[in-house]
Amino acid sequence: MVIHLPGSASAGAPAPPAIDPGALTPRQIVAELDRYIVGQAAAKRAVAVALRNRLRRRQLPAELAQEVAPKNIIMIGPTGVGKTEIARRLARLAQAPFLKVEATRYTEVGYVGRDVESMIRDLTGLAVDMVREERFAEVRTRAEAQVEERLLNALLPQSAEAGTADRAEFQGTAARPSGAAPEARTAADGAPAEEARDSLQRTRDKLRQQLRAGLLEESLIEMEAPPPAALSQFRIFSGAGVEDMEVSLKDLLPGLMGGGRPRRRRMKISEARVQLLREEQERLIEPERVTREAIERTEQTGIVFIDEIDKIAGRERGHGPEVSREGVQRDILPIIEGTTVHTKHGMVRTDHILFIASGAFHVSKPSDLIPELQGRFPIRVELEALGRAEFVRILTEPRHALIRQYTALLETEGLRVEFTPDAVEAIAEVAHQVNERTENIGARRLHTVMEKLLDEISFEAPELAGKSQRIDAAYVHRMLSSIARDQDLSKYIL
Repeated sequence: MVIHLPGSASAGAPAPPAIDPGALTPRQIVAELDRYIVGQAAAKRAVAVALRNRLRRRQLPAELAQEVAPKNIIMIGPTGVGKTEIARRLARLAQAPFLKVEATRYTEVGYVGRDVESMIRDLTGLAVDMVREERFAEVRTRAEAQVEERLLNALLPQSAEAGTADRAEFQGTAARPSGAAPEARTAADGAPAEEARDSLQRTRDKLRQQLRAGLLEESLIEMEAPPPAALSQFRIFSGAGVEDMEVSLKDLLPGLMGGGRPRRRRMKISEARVQLLREEQERLIEPERVTREAIERTEQTGIVFIDEIDKIAGRERGHGPEVSREGVQRDILPIIEGTTVHTKHGMVRTDHILFIASGAFHVSKPSDLIPELQGRFPIRVELEALGRAEFVRILTEPRHALIRQYTALLETEGLRVEFTPDAVEAIAEVAHQVNERTENIGARRLHTVMEKLLDEISFEAPELAGKSQRIDAAYVHRMLSSIARDQDLSKYIL
């Protein structure tokens, strides 16, 4: 299981090269997963082949491609061995919409809870957000130029009409540029129009330089703010459950809502810049095109990870909490087989969405799922439990290894922490022992062990700025050995 913290691996480390998902071979996919996830070679190979098959299908003739079903996967293994992270990393490699859901969240139609179609609506919403952000990035340069002009218009209107609408209010650290008032008076006293325009342009250029230098970020200007969002949306309750369909009251009751008039308020330039940038980006993209591309991406490359599917496995007994287990399986079946789901963005077909299910299957087994659902998961992979050797690798090898995260966090306080190799071995041994004696939670045990190990150092770090701390096996044993030996304490502390 990978221990990941977003950001660069270390100061000065080169950025990873851009990856073309369409050019990745199964071997390259496995190699990329190896950078973040320790072990689990069989699971990596299975998801790599599944991803490559999707790329192969898109190169087939349209008629044949429609008949090629995705090779859905069931991952079997205890908690904390990397099931979720493998799927998440795969989605990032494929630059595909990815949704992780818990099977226990869903209930059979007629029971209180979420209906299974909501997972497709959520996935589509994520795809829309993904495509929209990509389009925002494409038009950001043009949008920033427009934002600069709008801020300049607010600070120094180009005409009397503009001045009435967007009069600047200067407060805070930035001062009014010298010469602005005399130039305005010159124009008012009847100076030639061309001279007045030149003076205005020179003042505008000065303000532009100050804006770009960040000298006016604390100045206050009056801008139009979007209308409050209260009562702008509500949810529809239907027999199938709560539908995630947003309806605008402004469209239903335009007279009551008053057309959603924006209001004017003072704000800092730094705040206005963020608001204006979003407005300009929204103007520069085509919402219909974004929606169409998002739906296509959902249908062709979407990945849904259904965790804890073992919790809904098992034959019906007619009473207790198991009463709707088989019903949930029957409801999930058409989604995985291929159906059309109605979302607020349009109709979405699920025929080629890749489903990856996972579960520990301690009590139940995959054969306890209904036969039809078993047939829709042709690939089954068993993940191995993690031991001491894997813990050592997890602590040191991944690009964002756990030890690297903690040393980076403490370096922000000016404290340099160094872990010796025998300390890493000792940490791995303690985590392995506690997993053996209590509940085996896999690599997640390393988090609890590291937090307990560094408890004193983390508390005192602000007073230790400029110093260094060396952590060896003796320090690890001193901090953890008594707790690790006491089984009762281990249950509650580690």
